[in-house]
Amino acid sequence: MIGSHQLVNRIRALARELGFSQIGIAGVDLSSAEPGLAQWLAKGFHGEMDYMAAHGMRRARPAELVPGTVSVITARMDYLPRATPDEWQAVEFARLKRPGEAIVSLYARGRDYHKVLRSRLSKLAERIAEEVGPFGHRAFTDSAPVLEAELASRSGQGWRGKHTLVLDREAGSMFFLGEIYVDMALPASEPVSAHCGSCSACIDVCPTGAIIAPYRLDARRCISYLTIEHAGPIPVELRPLMANRVYGCDDCQLICPWNKFARKSALPDFDAREGLTGRQLDKLFAWSEEEFLRHTEGSPIRRIGHERWLRNVAVALGNALRAGDEGARAALETRLSHPSALVREHVEWALGLSAG
Repeated sequence: MIGSHQLVNRIRALARELGFSQIGIAGVDLSSAEPGLAQWLAKGFHGEMDYMAAHGMRRARPAELVPGTVSVITARMDYLPRATPDEWQAVEFARLKRPGEAIVSLYARGRDYHKVLRSRLSKLAERIAEEVGPFGHRAFTDSAPVLEAELASRSGQGWRGKHTLVLDREAGSMFFLGEIYVDMALPASEPVSAHCGSCSACIDVCPTGAIIAPYRLDARRCISYLTIEHAGPIPVELRPLMANRVYGCDDCQLICPWNKFARKSALPDFDAREGLTGRQLDKLFAWSEEEFLRHTEGSPIRRIGHERWLRNVAVALGNALRAGDEGARAALETRLSHPSALVREHVEWALGLSAG
């Protein structure tokens, strides 16, 4: 019978074969995280992500979510595209100086990470079963009430940065996280110490002031939330601050000194797709719903739908117009009679026809 420490080493070896960067093990007692979670929810910082409040403390109680769970295997997978240049942070910031160019968050330029990680976590579980026999397990990739960053930090994947994301000294924060809840008792990994020090770069750079204090994020002001999770009108006062970002925002990661060490993905899945990177806003705004679905097939962007896509691009075009890009006006005028009231309202705001 293989010993528990040997098994963890074997799991790490199997995970590397499947493209994972690091494996950690966490216990299931997350009770010390519950007060912070409760306070965050009570303040409404989760915005319209009602599922967070609906699940309540189950997020911090793995054994309630999956009965029988006694350990959690955490997995990390780097996602920078393989062709990422060494000076990638400066390259990405430079995109903000080209108001007519759409910015899509780095993680969303390739294949949908949910599909990639879910498939590989399932394969990892199968490989583990070949070693130990059948065992109870369930894999998650941002797909259930899981306190993902807490589990990752407790299992040695890194520490919680002041932007609330997990940071690693040798890999920055440009990675995805996944978990396998298991009914096997495995030795927990040692957590690592924090290394943000007095740095406040992520707080200072946030365009909308969403990081309201170290380790405290108000999702309602976060551009990633506004462009992806939020279904309704984007608050008028935040629209000018979005600049040309149409899906997500990477600023707090781009500015982070530790991301000098961010690693490129070992997989082609996260390579940037044609049609989503470096494209002009007017071209993306012209996509019909059929074209949107075709260009975003297998991409995480598809989940927001064509209507929200047009809403986001309309805001970016409005900001481009205010920056002196007169070409944005003609693009916006093509959607003035769009059947969606949501799209029309953002187009009218972008053209200066309404205050929103």
